[in-house]
Amino acid sequence: MKIVQHFPREVRVLENVWIPMSDGTRLAARLWLPTDAEQDPVPAILEYMPYRKRDFTRLRDEPLHRYFAGHGYACIRLDLRGSGDSDGVLHDEYLPQELDDAVEAIDWLATQPWCNGRVGMMGISWGGFNALQVAALRPAPLKAIITMCSTDDRYQDDVHYQGGCLLNENLGWGSVLLSCATTPPDPDIAGADWRTKWRHRIEQVPFYPLVWMRHPHRDAYWQHGSVCEDFDAVACPVFAVGGWADGYVNAIPRLLAGLTVPRKGLIGPWSHAFPHAALPGPAIGFFQEALHWWDYWLKGVETGVMDEPMLRVWMEEYVPPAPMHAERPGRWVAEEAWPSPRLEEKTLYLNVLSLGAHPDGEDRMRLASPQTTGLTAGDWYGFGSEGEAPIDQREDDGKSLVFDADPLEERLEILGAPRVSLALSVDRPVAFVIVRLNDVAPDGASARVSYGILNLAQRDSREAPEPMTPGRRYQITLQLNDIAYAFAPGHTLRLAISTSYWPVIWPAPEPVNLTLYTGASQLMLPVRPPRHEDSQLRPFEPPERGPMPEMTTLTVAPFRRQVERDLTTGMSTYRISTTGGDFGDAAVARLEDIDLTVGYTITKTYRIHDYDPGSAEATVEQITTHRRGPWSTRLECRTQLTATPHSFRIRGLLKAYEGGDLLARRDWDEEVSRDLL
Repeated sequence: MKIVQHFPREVRVLENVWIPMSDGTRLAARLWLPTDAEQDPVPAILEYMPYRKRDFTRLRDEPLHRYFAGHGYACIRLDLRGSGDSDGVLHDEYLPQELDDAVEAIDWLATQPWCNGRVGMMGISWGGFNALQVAALRPAPLKAIITMCSTDDRYQDDVHYQGGCLLNENLGWGSVLLSCATTPPDPDIAGADWRTKWRHRIEQVPFYPLVWMRHPHRDAYWQHGSVCEDFDAVACPVFAVGGWADGYVNAIPRLLAGLTVPRKGLIGPWSHAFPHAALPGPAIGFFQEALHWWDYWLKGVETGVMDEPMLRVWMEEYVPPAPMHAERPGRWVAEEAWPSPRLEEKTLYLNVLSLGAHPDGEDRMRLASPQTTGLTAGDWYGFGSEGEAPIDQREDDGKSLVFDADPLEERLEILGAPRVSLALSVDRPVAFVIVRLNDVAPDGASARVSYGILNLAQRDSREAPEPMTPGRRYQITLQLNDIAYAFAPGHTLRLAISTSYWPVIWPAPEPVNLTLYTGASQLMLPVRPPRHEDSQLRPFEPPERGPMPEMTTLTVAPFRRQVERDLTTGMSTYRISTTGGDFGDAAVARLEDIDLTVGYTITKTYRIHDYDPGSAEATVEQITTHRRGPWSTRLECRTQLTATPHSFRIRGLLKAYEGGDLLARRDWDEEVSRDLL
């Protein structure tokens, strides 16, 4: 990667700028801008997140925002109300208050002497979410956005629920946010009353996972902030970016199909990270791509960005399944419009143990997956870390109903969302079905290509679910995740169906027996014909970024991912952890420019019995530490989820220390009705 040291315009950095809100609250921002911006005003680019601009994110903020500032933009990294060094309490994700604050901040930026009145907004994950949501509010100075690894539908495609099933990431992410939102403001910014602000945060913060579990269906809570409710509300151009290894990729095709403003989509092989440094590669010069977008929409420079196809994606090819991939083989392809009129649907029928072009006649196949089906799934979304990718699927295939096509005689490429129509019945009112599309190599290795999940109680409606009638036959439709994938000659398409997927989703209340009617069930594939123009696509430039701030690594915490099986008790334990060091068992680093030592560790543990969904247990434990000279803080957070067939029990413990003294403590122990979950 090329590190750019010298830019067209010299850059100065303001470590903290207070942006005032109308209610008296101050939001803390870091500002990069050309040194001559007050004499030659520039457009502003806002990034707005709760991830604490003076913690580890400083390492990605500096090379990002300095790069854009050096090319003639004022770049603002803003802490949300109640996070980092900003005033207040972070009460939840994407509240109206958060979005109203953003509109005020945009208006403030547009009136500064160094800004020419034109503002863009960009972000990844949370920052990508609220960029879309703020765009739907139409603040006048906001002229364009870049949204990365985000979603337009907060219920269907976020870390809380998928297909109406509770994701274990709801507890994991909720625990991380709890720890993040209760970490102290920096005394060097917040001043002498930092301790009072910290205590207030701890006393007022909600138990986030509990908040989200109280909304198990797609109600008004989730509709707020879901721009898919009214795509026409978005009035500025949108550049949507993501990766096939991320959990948020489905939003990009939906945005391209639903929005009416100028829009572009880019999907690489990447995980939940910026494309200039994401794994799996290949990485691209994403900062240059962003500049093409910003220069066109914020400066009026003809960069040619809108002359290129609407959607550009990485067409993946088979790679032997492994827990991590440095690169994914494939090539860049593009479509001029989305949905593309060029795509052709190919239907395959689920016959007894096979996929065929024609139905063989109706038969019945029965399934009751072990609760441990899913141990090869990898993470719901990944960051390019060790062990997070789906590994060889043969173990999970053996716990599923499997349908194999004949080995392919010629190459088959798909682009979009595969679908299945399943004729089935179950013996419980609440049951889940999980469908995986795999690529089986000639040596037998099974690689997951895409998958989909459905809570059958939501077969007709996410808003108004209804229990299944045991024994009754239903015809249900399930959409798998979007993907671009090329099946090679000699490889076999495999469809695998299960009733559990642990630890990705929480199991159904009771063991489920499913009957599938073959001959009456189909797989529909979005087949993409060759496109000659793909070979003429403009190549991406090599990755560039600005210089990193100086950091000293004091302790490295090894990353571990382990599965343990007790063959006596039938219990399996899946554990993900970072441990090590003598500073609170944390990974420890010192940010030299602000003389701040930061430590963090996390352990996630998932336990379940092969045949007892009531044994499921998820636990998340975290330690966060900060130190500068004699000042030091430590935050310990532990959350746990268990369940009966009728209710969830969720517990939490938060302890905050200043030095060695306990400053504050919060305890939670709540039950939530399962409500068809």
